[in-house]
Amino acid sequence: MTIKDIPFTVTDWSRLQGVEHKGETGMSVWKTFQAGGIRVRTVEYSPVFKADHWCGRGHILLVLEGEVEIIVLGGNPHILSPGMGFETGDDDARPHLVLSSKGARVFIVD
Repeated sequence: MTIKDIPFTVTDWSRLQGVEHKGETGMSVWKTFQAGGIRVRTVEYSPVFKADHWCGRGHILLVLEGEVEIIVLGGNPHILSPGMGFETGDDDARPHLVLSSKGARVFIVD
């Protein structure tokens, strides 16, 4: 990854406005910083969250609180708890789906 065109920036995540996104069930709230073609965000998943789509975009994800389940199409589910994460490149042939039965807060770079 090459990070370009982003000046040194300090982000106070507590001051960013959250934007709600409905899932197939539940919802998520994103706080996002975007610059130089890179998106950095915290995402809070409500309990009983299930994404409304399979995602083929590459991500680096770290679980901060709670628990998320990641399912890769055609593969086994992965349960991630605080301190765990995953990394994946763009891959429309093997997209992933995010679920959270208990709710969670994650940090994502994509």
